[in-house]
Amino acid sequence: MPSAAENLSPIEEIRLVLAFFTRLPVAPARLPPEGALGRAVWAFPLAGLVVGAAGGLVFVAAAALGLPAFPAAALAVAGEILLTGALHEDGLGDLADGFGGGQDRGHKLEIMRDSRIGVFGVTALAMALILRVAAVTALAGHGVGAVFGALIAAGVLSRAAAAVALALLPAARSDGLGASQGAVPDRALWIAVLVALAAALVAAGWTGALAVLGAGTGAAAVMVLAYRQIGGQTGDVLGAVQQVAAVCALLGLLVHD
Repeated sequence: MPSAAENLSPIEEIRLVLAFFTRLPVAPARLPPEGALGRAVWAFPLAGLVVGAAGGLVFVAAAALGLPAFPAAALAVAGEILLTGALHEDGLGDLADGFGGGQDRGHKLEIMRDSRIGVFGVTALAMALILRVAAVTALAGHGVGAVFGALIAAGVLSRAAAAVALALLPAARSDGLGASQGAVPDRALWIAVLVALAAALVAAGWTGALAVLGAGTGAAAVMVLAYRQIGGQTGDVLGAVQQVAAVCALLGLLVHD
């Protein structure tokens, strides 16, 4: 078994983030030390870039085959979900079940840890998927390039939003992903935010500012809700932040239409 190292190199941190957020077999050879993912938040937007580009390529391929916008959009979203292993969708479903069905803080956290999904989770996931596919379908009216850029913008901004939530919210429980990462370095967080902002503006043009506004609003809403409901963040909260931020980023890009 490989031994843990004190610090991972930047390349190893990128590999760690990609291995965590996607199904790509790129994990670093060394066993990451405790808190390594928190120190690697600067690379979170890079994972979003990979996932968004993959979804964009699926859409481009589907459109090239002559598929209409709606099925092409559905395939693009499905491609993103396959690449991430539905990691973030799982978090959104668990959060919806916990917040919707829990009677108090302890009960909410208990429900969120249950692998089974309930009506609140199903509803939240259905709405998120409908909105993502509908937004991509609408954006297709501006061409495949607009869809490609939109998916990248949503990908980078939503992963940066998860980094912000991890940094700003206290851990809601003493174990689990949210508690195991320790303090997020300020420098790493600022890099994540700045990289995401720059990538969104390059990918989506001036309308990327609307995506930034949408992602920030959606992420802030989930963060405030999580703090009020359970006192902080968990892995499920981070997943829900990503999902809501991605949806709101895509919707933001439609505001100018």
